[in-house]
Amino acid sequence: MEGQTLRTDGHSRPLRIAVLVKQVPTAESLTLRADGRLARDQSPLEMNPYCRRAVAKGVEIADATGGSCTVFTMGPPSAEDVLREAIAWGADSGAHLCDEAFAGSDTLATSRALVAALLRLGPFDLVLAGKNSVDGETGQVGPEVAELAGLAFASGVKRLDLDGEALGVTLELDDGQAEAELKLPALLTVAERLCEPCKVPPEGRAAVSDDRVLRIASSDLGFGLWGEAGSPTKVGAVRVLEHQRAGQQLSGPLPSQIAEALRGLCERGALVPGTPGTKVEPSRSPAPELDRRIRRAALTISTSPVVAVLLEDGRSTIGAELIGAARQIADELGGRVAGIAAYADQVDIGGADEWHIVQGVDAAEDMATGLIDWCRRRRPWTLLAPSTAFGREVAGRTAASLGAGLVGDAIELRLADGDLVAAKPAFSGALVADITCASPIRIVTIRPGVLPARGFISGANGAEITTAQVQARGRVRVISSKRDDEIESLARAEVVIGVGAGVLPDDYHRLSPLASVLGAELAATRKVTDKGWAPRSRQIGITGRSVDPRLYVAIGLSGKFNHVVGVRGAGTILAINVDPSAPIFGHADIGIVGDWQEVVPLLQDAIRAADQ
Repeated sequence: MEGQTLRTDGHSRPLRIAVLVKQVPTAESLTLRADGRLARDQSPLEMNPYCRRAVAKGVEIADATGGSCTVFTMGPPSAEDVLREAIAWGADSGAHLCDEAFAGSDTLATSRALVAALLRLGPFDLVLAGKNSVDGETGQVGPEVAELAGLAFASGVKRLDLDGEALGVTLELDDGQAEAELKLPALLTVAERLCEPCKVPPEGRAAVSDDRVLRIASSDLGFGLWGEAGSPTKVGAVRVLEHQRAGQQLSGPLPSQIAEALRGLCERGALVPGTPGTKVEPSRSPAPELDRRIRRAALTISTSPVVAVLLEDGRSTIGAELIGAARQIADELGGRVAGIAAYADQVDIGGADEWHIVQGVDAAEDMATGLIDWCRRRRPWTLLAPSTAFGREVAGRTAASLGAGLVGDAIELRLADGDLVAAKPAFSGALVADITCASPIRIVTIRPGVLPARGFISGANGAEITTAQVQARGRVRVISSKRDDEIESLARAEVVIGVGAGVLPDDYHRLSPLASVLGAELAATRKVTDKGWAPRSRQIGITGRSVDPRLYVAIGLSGKFNHVVGVRGAGTILAINVDPSAPIFGHADIGIVGDWQEVVPLLQDAIRAADQ
């Protein structure tokens, strides 16, 4: 719940809090420069939504313990505004890393500069940051800073209590939640639901005295690998994903609207599997399995490029997706696939030539320790990891330690001119950029469900297995965890039904027949998930998830920009709303004006009849 009161049981000393914030363009004003980068100087700018919660909680903790709160940001002169807003909210001071030498920094270069500034102005007991930033950074800076600064780390905090030198936290996972304890010092990234956001109007920000903001140039931090020269990832082509919606808003008696809507859906192919917006599993490689095994046997470990895959316990489907993608890349390169796991039973996922089991893992940072050591010895060509809370921390720590390029939240992989190109979305899919890595090891986290699982859950097939023991650091203890969803369900769905607050949870069962006839998954707006009517993993929008089904059916939702930006990739959008002036009709291809409780039964019967 937002606005939760901080508990400080047993805490007796003032805490020094650092908060890392970012200035982002408002999504509605998104434009690109000629070089494909975001035109930040031409767009209205604001504090990243997640960072607003980090500032609010940082100020609260400092006040509760009699400590202090310093806010850091890196960016052009305009970025000073977010520091002024934080100070006006109650932070003690701000530090602005502003220098042309920082320009073009990717997440690793940014993390290096931020850590140098933290060390210069520290030490700090607790560092807070937003879980994510809506303009494209996918949770990488938090774990990279934690690794470089030697801090314990937890992501997606939605409850935080202090007890002496320990933190008790509830973590918002991709498809559930966990209860954990951490020891100070630590770095936490916060979820939207942690507390009310920091928000100060322009006049309040302007009233902040200049002497409360420290300007930090690159020369103040000494020598460092930042800026474009210190960034191991490079941005290639950027595509704006805009669908020109038909905007057909129907009127008249419901039966005639239903008939017209059905005609439009059929003409657009929205009811036919395999049409645009649908993910179709590509065919298996034509090479017979025996020939493939012979070719693998001829390769040597010392000369073959290794495509490594990080496996997460309990996510065999995602593991099969990653192993399948690795197998395809390795076959094109004439290389090998290596799986990295914490448990020996994960080698049941076939398709890998070798497995490395990291034993003694109690937390994600322990797996990172084992993976970093393996990478230094084995030197893989690339490392693929799941874009989950676990995968992002392990990949981020590994990239920071190795100085490797990290592409987060990729939705597509391909080889071009002998290099790996990862397509990464931004602004909930409004943009997709092609990213490459200049480092010897390329690290990519991949969204669950966007790649086909190519049928490799068939056993290890005699793969080589090595093991190594790590010493658990004991700084993070997971007390309990639970999952309330399957993270890849929405990503794989060909049809998604999105519900707004206009549909009460007691009525969700009335959507089941329509979902059944369409083969649809259920999604929701933020307002719905805030009320606890649907899992957080089902939230669509700029601070939720983006989907690209062949058909999206919007029921009882107004159609605010922050939601519809998450369904830009849909092949067809059908809107059902009783209010003819609802904004959703401006974002839809076909709109039915009517009470959903009357429309849905008629629509499901019409679709069922058309299928017979």
